[in-house]
Amino acid sequence: MHDVLDTQEHHAYREAFKAFLSREILPFYDQWEKEGIVPRSAWKRMGAQGYLCPWVEKEYGGAGLGLEYSFIITEEMAYAGVHGLMAGLHSDIVAPYIHGFGTDAQKARWLPGCVSGDKILAVAMTEPDAGSDLSSIRTTAVRQADTYIINGEKIYISNAMLADLVVVACKTQQESGSPHKDICLICVEEGSPGFSRGRNLEKTGWHSQDTGELIFRDCKVPAANLLGEEGKGFYYMMEKLQQERLVSAIMSQSSAEAVLQMTLRFLSQQRGLRGAREGLSMSQTMIVEMATDVEIGRTFLNSLIRDHLGGEDVIKKVSMAKWWTAEMANRVVSLCLDLYRDYGYLEDYKVGRFFRDARAHPIYAGTNEIMKRIIAKVLGL
Repeated sequence: MHDVLDTQEHHAYREAFKAFLSREILPFYDQWEKEGIVPRSAWKRMGAQGYLCPWVEKEYGGAGLGLEYSFIITEEMAYAGVHGLMAGLHSDIVAPYIHGFGTDAQKARWLPGCVSGDKILAVAMTEPDAGSDLSSIRTTAVRQADTYIINGEKIYISNAMLADLVVVACKTQQESGSPHKDICLICVEEGSPGFSRGRNLEKTGWHSQDTGELIFRDCKVPAANLLGEEGKGFYYMMEKLQQERLVSAIMSQSSAEAVLQMTLRFLSQQRGLRGAREGLSMSQTMIVEMATDVEIGRTFLNSLIRDHLGGEDVIKKVSMAKWWTAEMANRVVSLCLDLYRDYGYLEDYKVGRFFRDARAHPIYAGTNEIMKRIIAKVLGL
């Protein structure tokens, strides 16, 4: 199924990471779900084994591997249902902002901690009145000598409670006449004056993922924490959001694959029990249709990964993959839950957790409706 990640080295890396998950993460994950947060020690364990930002160059503490090794980690965490430990967000969504737009001094300062797990990352775009439309954000950053003064609120921020460094999208109020040209990205560090956290939000799913509110009240940040140039933040986000949507598609696709295989094992174990063959014909039809969807999704995703790793422009393709795999995953997980019958509603079975967690897939990384608008624009509609 993973022809794009199918070398001997990829297989060895995948098996080593699966063993790490079984040993260091899965035995504790149910407790983290109850507590509503993943402990920092888990991030440290990930970093110590080289499973955070493995693509970062050795000069910054990384392993210097290809980006595909990060995708293997994302796949395996999705297969295992470990959605709360958002390593993909940290490694493949936020760290690339620092790596791609940061100065040499910024990269030397922050990337080693990203690799080791000592510096957990978040990106703060969404606001109470600004969701997928990033041009409408209201958080402001005013330059005063060698300092930026930030005011505003962000919401639904993943890793909000644990983050040591947050890439914050702000308006510089340059009055350029374009809402896109007034946005900048500023790195706000834990302990910055005027920076605080609101609630760790209670969600339908992703219980151990610390999704929260970030508050900036006359928050003082050194001007040296600006990423790239003022006025280019919107374009930086548009560039990096493509990889974020690819990570989202990998998670959706892998979740669908995991639940389908889980359900097939469950049904196989139930054979021979009283009533196990009731409605067998209908179940077969459902499973065949789901298996076909999953196969189509994997084929498309592998093609997309190849294109992205090859440096091709994937804006149309990744937008298609993001919305389609998100909806497909929700459809597959919902139907599989039905096939579990009463068992599916017991916490003893992971299918219920997958069902809850899948509901977020069409929302994050840009809603599915936004994806379709992007595709329509690319098609010239």
